[in-house]
Amino acid sequence: MNIRFEYRYRDAGNYKNGGDIVFANRGKLSADALTGEIRKGLISKEFFVAEDVGIPALHFDKYIPALDHDWHEFIALTETTDEPTDPDKRDVSDLIAALKSVKPPW
Repeated sequence: MNIRFEYRYRDAGNYKNGGDIVFANRGKLSADALTGEIRKGLISKEFFVAEDVGIPALHFDKYIPALDHDWHEFIALTETTDEPTDPDKRDVSDLIAALKSVKPPW
């Protein structure tokens, strides 16, 4: 089973843009177990900066730096038989390691 990582961007006007990436799951861990590990690497157990962990940002075409921000929301992990779509062919454990390695800017 592979793992689908669902996330979204919410701009300053509260408009939402969602996306997902399928990662390999060589460790065969459950989505529930992996969710706990993912949350340990998130800001307030919910947010992250997509570019910092090598996944596509979901900003809208009209990005206003003075109003908008770079934070994305983690939505869920689900198990899937779909083929991995991560362009770097990473395992979900690589994503978790990337999330945990990012230091908040404050």
